Formats: sequence, structure tokens, C-alpha cells
Amino acid sequence: MSEFVYEQITVTDCDDVRVLTLNRPEKLNAWTPRMHAELTHAVKAGNADPSVGAFVVTGAGRGFCAGADIAEVFAARIDAADEAGSSVGEAAAHDDSAADDWVELVRSSKPMVAAINGASIGVGLTMVLSMDFLVAHAEAKLSCRFVKMGVTPELASSHILIQRCGWGAASDLALSGRIVTGAEAGEMGLVDDVTDGDVLEAALARASSYAENPPTMLQLTKQLLSANGSDTDLGAVQRRELEALNVARASDDHREAVAAFLEKRPPKFR
Repeated sequence: MSEFVYEQITVTDCDDVRVLTLNRPEKLNAWTPRMHAELTHAVKAGNADPSVGAFVVTGAGRGFCAGADIAEVFAARIDAADEAGSSVGEAAAHDDSAADDWVELVRSSKPMVAAINGASIGVGLTMVLSMDFLVAHAEAKLSCRFVKMGVTPELASSHILIQRCGWGAASDLALSGRIVTGAEAGEMGLVDDVTDGDVLEAALARASSYAENPPTMLQLTKQLLSANGSDTDLGAVQRRELEALNVARASDDHREAVAAFLEKRPPKFR
């Protein structure tokens, strides 16, 4: 990786977990294209670093991510569309923020855990829905607020919301744009764990439990979950599993796991 300067996130390591912190606390870490580029770079760098076993994504200050920066993203896009004499819809169709690539990157990455410490609104929520485990503070505020801004859901959230919450709850969240607390989000399955305590500490513990496992198997397993989670063709599901299993059985990680079990010692995967 070439040298890259992070201006809107920070990157720190806690043992084998890399923590990516959205770092615009004065704006509740509002999302910008620059933040997207920095997160993408940091995840790719961590995936290429053998010392990194998993990621935690959190926010600096009292918010996680309060959505897109309205002035920098929405207003700027509308102004550009007006100057070009095109509709907002046409401008949006040419948006180069590579939103779809983020979901693909998350699903092909080492395990990713979100530590939702505060407001998680719009893209601040949908950017984490495809991650492997979401931990929220009980008093955090979460919302799929796109309809309130006159836009529609993105980052595959119209699919993932249904998988997480079911049809009724997903429809309610998307059509109302209402805000729910972290506690409510836990009850409906929008997030996976809720705490009244230190969200980052809880997320780090969860990420560490993933990072102790063989890295290749983690990524293969994620790929299987992504491909098979909504596939009703059980033959195709099993073919993918067999292909992954053949790769796993031939790996050094498999040999090390078996040897460690027989020798009654912790395995060494990195």
C-alpha cells in the first residue's frame, strides 16, 4: 500500500484487532466521500496485514455517524445538478462514491464489528449493516432516515434490513424514517448486542473472539454466508460449501488447528 494520510478517521491497534474510528466529532462524524475513501483504504490495508485478525469500527466523541454531511454531499450534488441543467436523479446516477463497492469490501474482508456509541443515522447505519456483528449502546439513536431527506435506501440496506429485522420491521424503519434507541434496535434484531456500558470494550471482546481463528477460514466462511444466506437452491448452497471445504482441508491453518487440538495447546495462525 502506498502512503495514505488519514484526515477523517484514526487507525489504532488493540492486539490483533484494528480499530477504525470515524473522527469528525464536531459534526457527529458526518459521512463524506473523503471518509469513505479513508475507510476503504484502511480496510484494504488491514486485510493485507497478517497481524490484523479483525476490525472494529466506531465513532469519536458522542456520535457514531450522524449521516451524510448535508452541505458537502446533498447540497453540493443539487448545486452541481442545477449548474449542469440536469435533474437531481441524473446527478445521483453518476455519483462516483462507489457505494456498492463498500458492501462487497465488507463482506470479503476479515471480520468487522461495529461499536455504535451514539447517533447512527442514514448512511451512518447502512454502512455497518453488512458488517458481521453490531454492538450498540442502549441509548444510541439509529435511523434509516433516507425518506426524510427525499432519497431512497442504499448500500444494500433494502435487502439487509429485511434479513436482519423481517419484512414488517424493515418496512416500518424505511418508510417512516423514525429514530429508534439502541435498546429498541436490539429487540427488533437491527443490532446484535446492546450494552449500557462501554460499547468499544464490548465490540473489542467480540472482535477478538473472531480474530483468534484462522484468517483464511474466516473470510471463506463470510463468503459462504453472503452467497448462501438468501439462496433457496440448496444444491448450489452445498456446492459452494464443498468448494470452500476442499480449500480449507488443504490449508496449513487446518493442519495447525488439528495439531494444536491433539497436542492440547493454543493454535498459532499468525
